[in-house]
Amino acid sequence: MSTRKPSSSPAPGSVGEYLRAQGISRRGFLKFCTATASMMALSPAFVPRLVEALEKAPRPSVIWLSFQECTGCTESLTRSHAPTVEGLIFDAISLDYHHTLQAASGEAAELAREEAMKENWGKYVLVVDGSIPLGNPGFSTIAGISNVDMLMDTAKGAAAIVSVGTCAAYGGLPQADPNPTGAVSVQDLIKDKPIINVPGCPPIPVVITGVLAHFLAFGLPELDELNRPKVFYGQNIHDRCYRRPFYERGQFAETFDDEGAKKGWCLYKLGCKGPTTYNACATTKWNQGASFPIESGHGCLGCSEPRFWDGGSFYKALSVPTGDLGQTAGYALAAGGAVGIAAGLLARQKKAQAVKDHETVTVNDLHKGEHS
Repeated sequence: MSTRKPSSSPAPGSVGEYLRAQGISRRGFLKFCTATASMMALSPAFVPRLVEALEKAPRPSVIWLSFQECTGCTESLTRSHAPTVEGLIFDAISLDYHHTLQAASGEAAELAREEAMKENWGKYVLVVDGSIPLGNPGFSTIAGISNVDMLMDTAKGAAAIVSVGTCAAYGGLPQADPNPTGAVSVQDLIKDKPIINVPGCPPIPVVITGVLAHFLAFGLPELDELNRPKVFYGQNIHDRCYRRPFYERGQFAETFDDEGAKKGWCLYKLGCKGPTTYNACATTKWNQGASFPIESGHGCLGCSEPRFWDGGSFYKALSVPTGDLGQTAGYALAAGGAVGIAAGLLARQKKAQAVKDHETVTVNDLHKGEHS
């Protein structure tokens, strides 16, 4: 771990200075940084770097635009427990515009957005939730401004865009056939700005704030092919699910109220999409880390994946091999073991043959030496 001590005097106007002005102690700030590093799956060695980066980082302006959506993403965020990592993060940024949360309304609200853009041009973070209707731009407006016009105007001066929720990231349910509003995602329209997709219906609160913390401290996180941060979307739920051992043993619930369900067996047969869904639900969880859908007895719906509602029915298994699924899983494990044993025997045979060949060569060389 690095022994370098972070600066004890935050830069003027920085996150560190703002937090101290809010009465947050040094100890509380260090605990926050440690929790944030853990949440982002960073090594403990990164904690001093995170402390220093957040102390010196300028407190960024954030403009949050809500378009064609259900407000579920904002609701998820505001339902977070207190005191919170999320709350501390949002104390460390300047949330200059969010028409669901802000006190201002009407002309005053739009003036706040325009002033935030002007004062922080090229530096502010634009957060968007909801899809954008193109079929009839007037279908969804804010202060008489169509969603598409407001997005294109506000995106011009943004340093980066965070698309929160499946609707903003992929188009979401509004884009479902026949897509009457002509809904599209943010990345369908914006091609010249860094875009971080934080999908989910809704996303986990600490995932949203973790992405903002990472951007604030270190810049853009490493993204996958769908522009999702790998730190939260790098593994599928199935690989980190506590029910995985039951899957390996071929123990599956057949209905939601049978003995297997009561014993907590795997929900794969009941349509769980955990094997094809990449998200942090199984580790970060919801409601103060209390639980997540699979732990509550319901299979994963795959809501962080594009067009998750078309994944072959929520309650139909991804695939059912010929014959009993549990038996097939057992056969697969047995076959894997047999292959391993066969490979081990072959390797030993090859090694024994190599030793025998070497001994033969050595003996022949000795004989040649005796005759020469």
